[in-house]
Amino acid sequence: MTSMISPLHLTRRSLLAGAAATSALVMLHPFSARAAANQAHLRIMETTDLHVHVFPYDYYGDKPNDTVGLARTASIIDAIRAEATNSILVDNGDFLQGNPMGDYIAYQRGMKDGDVHPVIAAMNVLGYDCGTLGNHEFNYGLDFMFKALNGANFPLVCANLTKGALAASARQDELFLKPYVILDRKVKDGSGEEHQIRIGLIGFVPPQIMTWDAKHLEGKANARDIVKAAEAWVPQMREEGADIVIALSHSGIGQQTYAENLENATIPLAAIEGIDAIVTGHSHLDFPGPKFDGVTGVDNKKGLISGKPGVMGGFWGSHLGLIDLLIEREGGGWRVVSSTSEARPIYRREEKKVIAEVADRQDVLAAAQKDHEATLAYVRTPVGKTSAPLYSYFALVADDPSVQIVSQAQTWYIKEMLKDTEHRDLPVLSAAAPFKAGGRGGADYYTDVPAGDIAIKNVADLYLYPNTVQAVIVTGEQVRNWLEMSAGIFNEVKPGASDAPLINGSFPSYNFDVIDGVTYQIDLSVPPKFDKDGNTINASSNRIKNLQFNGKPIDPAQKFVIATNNYRAGGGGNFPDITADKVVFVAPDTNRDVVVRYIIDQGTINPSADANWTFVPLANTSATFDSGPKARQFLAQVRGVTIEDAGDAAEGFARFRIKL
Repeated sequence: MTSMISPLHLTRRSLLAGAAATSALVMLHPFSARAAANQAHLRIMETTDLHVHVFPYDYYGDKPNDTVGLARTASIIDAIRAEATNSILVDNGDFLQGNPMGDYIAYQRGMKDGDVHPVIAAMNVLGYDCGTLGNHEFNYGLDFMFKALNGANFPLVCANLTKGALAASARQDELFLKPYVILDRKVKDGSGEEHQIRIGLIGFVPPQIMTWDAKHLEGKANARDIVKAAEAWVPQMREEGADIVIALSHSGIGQQTYAENLENATIPLAAIEGIDAIVTGHSHLDFPGPKFDGVTGVDNKKGLISGKPGVMGGFWGSHLGLIDLLIEREGGGWRVVSSTSEARPIYRREEKKVIAEVADRQDVLAAAQKDHEATLAYVRTPVGKTSAPLYSYFALVADDPSVQIVSQAQTWYIKEMLKDTEHRDLPVLSAAAPFKAGGRGGADYYTDVPAGDIAIKNVADLYLYPNTVQAVIVTGEQVRNWLEMSAGIFNEVKPGASDAPLINGSFPSYNFDVIDGVTYQIDLSVPPKFDKDGNTINASSNRIKNLQFNGKPIDPAQKFVIATNNYRAGGGGNFPDITADKVVFVAPDTNRDVVVRYIIDQGTINPSADANWTFVPLANTSATFDSGPKARQFLAQVRGVTIEDAGDAAEGFARFRIKL
C-alpha cells in the first residue's frame, strides 16, 4: 500500500486507547494547517465492499480476524475526522452480501418492514453522509434490498439503476433511487471563517447486474451505461449549484478507453468534465497502491484517476479510503487546488503475523451483536460428515477436493432435475471453480475443513456466493473452449525454464472452472487462447490436450449438459459461447443449498479429488506458485502433480515448486 498523505498520524497506542484519548494528540493534515483565508481542507472518507463484515470475525473459520470489520475501520474514523477541518463519510456499495451474517439475515431471520439490517445498523452509528449500491446488493432480490435500505439514516444514490426499460435519454429514466444528492454544508477556511459549500454526490453500479442477477431483475429493472449516465446527470448537478462533485463508483479501475457498458469504468468516468473526485471499489484492491504501478490512466504516486483525485479503500473494512482536497473560493464557488489520496489500513503484516493497528469501536459492535450471535449459532449447525479433509491450497494447480465436492453435488442435483425431461439421456458434466484460493484475500484465504462433522459454515466456506444452479447444453467443441478459457489463469512456461511463475495474478480464481466428467491435460508451453476478459488473443493456440469423455477423444459435435451457476450460464466471465440462450434448466435452489442437500443425502461424503486434469509433462522444467503456509501439511495428498516446498513468499504466503 502506497501512502500519499503526510500528516503526523496518531500513534498505534493512542488509537488503541480509543477516540476519547485522541483529541489532545491529533495533528492536523497539512491542508488544514496551511490553508489560506480563502482556502479550505475537505476530507472525503470512504468505505467500500464491506460485504457485511461488521465484526472482526471469520465466520467460515469460526475465529477472530484482525484484517476485517467495520468496527475496526470505525475506530479510526474519529481520529481521521479530527485531522481535518471539514470532512464527509461515504460508502461505495457491496454491503448487504458476502459472509454468513448476510445469508443468515436473508435466508433465516428475514427482513420485515421496520427491521434494520445489522450492517445498516452499524453504519448508522458512524454518521455516513451518503452511499451507493454495489452489484451484490441485488443478490437477495429487490424486495429484500429495499427493506434493508429503508433502515439507513443516510441517503443512497444510484444514477444508472432504472425501473423497467431504459428511456430515450438518461434524464428521462425512471430510477429506483435518486441519481444524486447535493449536501448543503459549511466549511471553515484557513482563517477560521465559515462559508457555504454545496457538495454533490452521485452513484453508479455495474450494468452487469442484469446478467449476474437476472433472476431478480429481469422485467423489473435495467442498468444504464455508467459513463452515459454520468454525462447526463453531472451537468444537471452543476446547474443546481453543486460546487464540488464526487462520484461514488462501484466499478473497478480498468481500461482507459471508453466502451459501452464497461464493468470497470472508473477511468473514463473520472475523465468526465464536472467530476472533481472519485471513490471507487468493486475490485477489492487499494488505490493508491503497488498493484496500480504502471496502469495507464492513473497516477499511482499522486493518487489521481484521469487526473482527478481518487481512492479505493480495500474491502471488508480492511482500509479506510481517504481523499484530501485543498479547495479555494473562486467566483462565489469552489475549485480543487490540490489533493492527496491514501488507503489507510486497519492492520499491518510483520514477520508472517497480522498486527492490529486499531481496536474495536464498541458502539458499532453493539449495533450488530444480537445478529452476530445468531449467525454463529446458524453456521455451527452440523449437516453431515466428511471422510477426508476439504482444502483449497492447491486448487489452482491440481484437481482439488473442495472443488470436487461442489461438482459432485451439482451433478447429483442436475441428473435428478432432468431425469423426466427431454434432456435425460444427455451426459451431465459439472463446472466448478475455487473461490478461496489466496490471491487478494491473503495467505489465510483458503478453505480448510478437517475430516469429521461438516457444518453450514463449512459449506458456506466451500461456496461463498448465493448463486443459483443452472444447466446449459453445449457441444464437445464448446467444452474444449470453456476449458481453454479457464486455462488462461496460467502463464506461458517455456520448456526448460527454471521456477517460472505459474499463475497469472490478474485472472480471477472464480473463473478457473474445472469441468468434472471429462479428462484432460493443460499444455503450458503454448500461450493462452483467450485473455481474462474472454477476448481471443491466440486463435491458433490450443492448451487443452487429450480431452476425453468415457476414455475416448471427445466428439466436437456431441451434446453435453453442464451443471454450473447463474453467473456463468448468464455470460459471467465472458466465456466463449456460454450465454443465456444455452440455458435449459434454471433452479430455484442456490448452489450452496444443493451442496448441503447432497451432504445430508450422502450422510458421509468422500471428497477425494480424482485427478481428472493434469499438466502436459515438460522435460527439465519447473514453475512456482504461492499458497498458504498450511498447504505444506497436505503435499503428500496431491494427485496428478509433483509439488515441493520452495520456501517463504511475500505477505505471509508460502512458495511451492512444480516439476513439470
